[in-house]
Amino acid sequence: VAMETVSLEHQIQSVQRHIAFLKKEQMELLHDLHLEILRLQKHCSELTHDLEIKELEARQQDVLDRELEEKCRVMEARLQQKEKDNLELRKELQHKETLVAALRSSLRSKERRFLEELKRRSHRVTILDTELQKQTEAAAYLS
Repeated sequence: VAMETVSLEHQIQSVQRHIAFLKKEQMELLHDLHLEILRLQKHCSELTHDLEIKELEARQQDVLDRELEEKCRVMEARLQQKEKDNLELRKELQHKETLVAALRSSLRSKERRFLEELKRRSHRVTILDTELQKQTEAAAYLS
């Protein structure tokens, strides 16, 4: 019976050592798991922060894109108006160039007629001057 008691005490001590070892292993495992949970929580927080920043940047970019699109629409409308104004000015310029060409033609025609009239009058003056000179000579001869 004493032998059984000693053997039983050895078994109890062995079981207690195993329990202590298992408790120690469990505590180390729990500690490591706790550290891993903390690391994962920190990583998750960083990823969440990065995601929030990217979402904010995306929203800001969307706002900028919409503002740029609106500015483009305004500028395109202005460009179309300027092109329309330009077309009207070109038509007006073409019309005025046509008028200028007609006026130049009319002016050349009038200038030609004036020069012809001037030649005729100059010729007439020469004839009258010659006739006057003859009459002056005749009057001088007669006096």
